[in-house]
Amino acid sequence: MDYSQVDIANRQTYNKTSSHALFVVTGGHGLIDSSDNSHTRLEKGMIMFVPAGRTIVIEGSSELQYYRLELMVAEVKEDTASRLSITGETVQQELPLFMSDPDRLPLIELNYSPMSSCLKSLEQICRGQTAYDWLDQWEIQLRFQDWFRVLLRQNDPEIESPDERARLQSSIRYIRDHYDQPITVDDLAAEVRLTRSSYTRQFKGITGKLPLDYVNAVRLEHSKLLLQLTDDRLHDIAQNVGFNNEYYFGRRFKQYTGVSPGLYRRHHRQEVRVFAPYLEDFVLALGIKPILQTSHSSWGRQQYLGLEDVPEFDVTQLDVGFNEMNVPEFIMLNNGYQRWNLERFEQVAPTFYMEHQGEDWRSILKSIADVLGKGNRVQDVIGAYEDKAVEAKGQLARHARAQTVAFLRISASEIILYGDQYGYVAPVLYQDLGLTPHFRVQQWASQSRRISIGLEQLCQLEADHLFITFDNMDSAYPGEERKLLERDEWRRLPAVKSGHVYEVDFMTWMNYGVISHGKKIDDILRFIG
Repeated sequence: MDYSQVDIANRQTYNKTSSHALFVVTGGHGLIDSSDNSHTRLEKGMIMFVPAGRTIVIEGSSELQYYRLELMVAEVKEDTASRLSITGETVQQELPLFMSDPDRLPLIELNYSPMSSCLKSLEQICRGQTAYDWLDQWEIQLRFQDWFRVLLRQNDPEIESPDERARLQSSIRYIRDHYDQPITVDDLAAEVRLTRSSYTRQFKGITGKLPLDYVNAVRLEHSKLLLQLTDDRLHDIAQNVGFNNEYYFGRRFKQYTGVSPGLYRRHHRQEVRVFAPYLEDFVLALGIKPILQTSHSSWGRQQYLGLEDVPEFDVTQLDVGFNEMNVPEFIMLNNGYQRWNLERFEQVAPTFYMEHQGEDWRSILKSIADVLGKGNRVQDVIGAYEDKAVEAKGQLARHARAQTVAFLRISASEIILYGDQYGYVAPVLYQDLGLTPHFRVQQWASQSRRISIGLEQLCQLEADHLFITFDNMDSAYPGEERKLLERDEWRRLPAVKSGHVYEVDFMTWMNYGVISHGKKIDDILRFIG
């Protein structure tokens, strides 16, 4: 074992050896470049395992200090006991099984807690290498074995560390209680006796966020309450939740919520004139009537929403604008906005972009409710849907036990089969209601929202029940999309022959909204419940 220091102008090269190595960083920071062209940052408190056969270069970007321990790969023979020898600069010991295949081992960061105990042991081992008395040598051997055992146990994924997890949970509680005070990752990591990188990794494993992102999220959630409940200036709110700069607070708030703090407060104080193409379902479910409703030259409007008195906005007319009677104060766009060139309206009104996937409709509803000041309605809306789904699932279990289902979208140019996990219908049919997809649905489209199938595949779709809807977008004349129904391949399907084919409304079923999902349930119960 040796103790090294690398200055900013120096590089230390360790060529390929038959030994594994451990580098324990005690000060400064730098980089370790491996022979596989990987680069790893080194900082105080880190322990890096370098497998045998690797050439590495260590560079110190500031004064870097570390211990280096060499772990010799020993061959164990029947008449040879495991032994540890310390000679010159190396510590040698037979390696455990998980280190016995160096060719496939990467550089691995290890943890040792508390680090003060780690460094104390290494200092004693380092000093003891010059001992000549065999009893002193034996004591150093025991010290190393004890240090190495602790290192292995703390980094064994099979061994849980409830104490470490408890300390991280304590750190999370500290953030929640002291969000309004200055907080740094270095301080948080030091408090739980972890390196910054280890703390960050483990923190993200528990919360799903990086530490500073989590701190900012806690601060921003509190700022939302202050914006709703007080008339405090933005500068004061920023200070009260831990942001030193009002402009930085405003930027982070908009990144987090999608709207500025001022607009967020305004939405919570008064009704807003909102334009939300293909998000009207969510807006209406929260009790807000949009000032316009989306229509399409081929598909028409979403009639199931009952917005007969709301003017239409045809998204297929890419140059259409607003007239003076229906200029919105706020615009909400889903991820299909580019298809309709809707980003051109950013200059008309503040615009909120919805990033959630359609299947995650609950998160969409919560985000929309948050920016429109309707957060108090979310749980009622979701709860009503879930109660309805549970009741329908029980009813369907009695009437459609062991029967299979599939859903088709039929146009003049293709037959589209929807999968069993994603898309407009799968979460309702197969997850919320527990219906059984035909095995061809699982085989062909399990990981897809939808796939196009030919007549040969259609003939293999022998589901007990078929739900179908017609898309007339590609039709050259009225009704062309229905020509499939005249083919023998269609007529031979078991569901067709048994009368178990159910046509449903296109716009109702081609939508992710909570209202449309509720109406899907109504349709399913009407047909097979």
